[in-house]
Amino acid sequence: MIEYLRNLLAAPFAKNERGASAVEYGLLIAGIAALIVVAVFALGPIVKDAFTDTCTEIKAGNASLAGTCA
Repeated sequence: MIEYLRNLLAAPFAKNERGASAVEYGLLIAGIAALIVVAVFALGPIVKDAFTDTCTEIKAGNASLAGTCA
């Protein structure tokens, strides 16, 4: 019974850590987003060159498909 009363009286003063975990998740998501942006900017030219090379090969090999390649 005493333990029940102690818990009842301590409930308003208990630490609420929901806000802290929400901030941690927000920081984690922001870090992942920043990593994705860096990866896109770092690998963007490489991927663009690969598509350009593929387009050039299509144009050289088949004139009917050349119109679809920008």
